[in-house]
Amino acid sequence: MSSPRFLVTGANGQLGRRVIDTLLGTISAPQISALVRGADAAAALSARGIQAHVGDYGRPETLAPALAGVDRVLLISSSEIGRRTPQHRNVIAAAREAGVQFLAYTSLLHADISPLGLAEEHRQTEAALRESGVPFALLRNGWYTENYAASIPAALAHSALLGSAGDGRISSASRADYAAAAAAVLTADTPAANQVYELAGDEAYTLTEFAAEIARQSGKAVAYRDLPEADYKAALLGAGLPEPFAALLADSDAGAAKDALFDDSRTLSRLIGRPTTPYAETIGDTLKASRPER
Repeated sequence: MSSPRFLVTGANGQLGRRVIDTLLGTISAPQISALVRGADAAAALSARGIQAHVGDYGRPETLAPALAGVDRVLLISSSEIGRRTPQHRNVIAAAREAGVQFLAYTSLLHADISPLGLAEEHRQTEAALRESGVPFALLRNGWYTENYAASIPAALAHSALLGSAGDGRISSASRADYAAAAAAVLTADTPAANQVYELAGDEAYTLTEFAAEIARQSGKAVAYRDLPEADYKAALLGAGLPEPFAALLADSDAGAAKDALFDDSRTLSRLIGRPTTPYAETIGDTLKASRPER
């Protein structure tokens, strides 16, 4: 196939935007379509020469127009925890109906055996893909380093990084790393059908080490404070997080304590052809972004 057509779903999200940017570095904008939720996001992508469609995983009637004429799809998992499985099934069914030749799905690291509560909907989606008959790739993404970096301002304010990960090792990578992997799989000359990629960062760290790196770069005292899962969830609720998100983060940290976020295969770096982004670099970028302009 000389010029396949690509669709990126969830293209207005943090990962989707990076995938679009990465694709534009190697293929032409007219080859790329995007599914977004809002008219403003669609307009911004259209201005870059991308065919943008407003749609919703939960509204099957909006999916067919976006999939028309598309050869390869990146299905970025829904942000609506608890509603993901039927939403993803809608996209998979629409892709099959449209004759899509390849679909890559952003799953979870070691989803088949992961103890994380997040894993169940990913397992169900993976099963739906296998049953669909559409050639697929499972991009089992590990943790985003940005998930922990988001806690840096609070850690600096309270001189403590809170969590429930114990001494579990976390092999996170940046969103840009995972976006590069998705783009690489999607644009391969001949995508590997029914392939599973366990994707994680090259280096692993504990949250004690993560806190020490925050302290080193900021010059301020920051230490990791390990809490029982219920206490960590309560702290997150006290910080204003919605209950489902607080529960998700606390459960994920408890899973990390069991090394559920650890992987040393280096599949991600091989796939993108470079080392993954060091967590110290993401910490540094976050600190720079949080400093007031002079």
